[in-house]
Amino acid sequence: MGCSGGETGENPAAFAVFLKNVVFKWPGQQRPTLDIPIFSVSPGEHVFISGPSGSGKSTLLGLVAGIFSPASGTVFVNGVCLNELGSAKRDMFRGDCIGFIFQQFNLIPYLSILENVLLPCRFSPLRLERARALSGSAAAEARMLLERLDLSPSLWGRPVNRLSVGQQQRVAAARALVGRPSILIADEPTSSLDADRRKVFLRLLLGECRSTQAALLFVSHDQSLAEDFSVVAHLPELNRAGGEEAS
Repeated sequence: MGCSGGETGENPAAFAVFLKNVVFKWPGQQRPTLDIPIFSVSPGEHVFISGPSGSGKSTLLGLVAGIFSPASGTVFVNGVCLNELGSAKRDMFRGDCIGFIFQQFNLIPYLSILENVLLPCRFSPLRLERARALSGSAAAEARMLLERLDLSPSLWGRPVNRLSVGQQQRVAAARALVGRPSILIADEPTSSLDADRRKVFLRLLLGECRSTQAALLFVSHDQSLAEDFSVVAHLPELNRAGGEEAS
């Protein structure tokens, strides 16, 4: 399946994320989960994505991250057409360009805070190189991020399973940001926090994204968080299919 910006003349290279006529459906499904005529995110833009459970939010993030491939249509990230990359190259591209904060954080329980944050630099030479160029070393950048996310040095040697949920969340954010990926994806990262802690975390995350000039795609059910974003996208309004994610 080839890649094209489409007949209306858009330039995909001008966007951090650009989807055109994207259709995705799970195996065995008759109806697609997603049918999106167009969706774009500019470099450095912060986008809040809302929608009810089953509307296709996580599937959309998976397409942007190259975890899933569309049945039709094109997905560009940083001007690169993901449709034209094999699975190994998509994995490498994701590691280089995208930081991911998962709903359950996906931290490695037997590693320390610092070791967890440094993981992307072990798998992406490009992020390791960026961290060294900007901060002198990957460890120095990790320590800087942890401090700015309000995690004191006295905690850095602890296994992450000895941290509170809020602390684990900030470790996950530091891991996503290390090595300055150009795009950050956050899938319901505040769902296990109370309202006050959600706001505190979001302020910290947005501040770091502004500092690194990263584009942010942030999915949440909590509409009260939307006011802090420059763009709010309600997925059912973008999705002609109506959406029905696999459970």
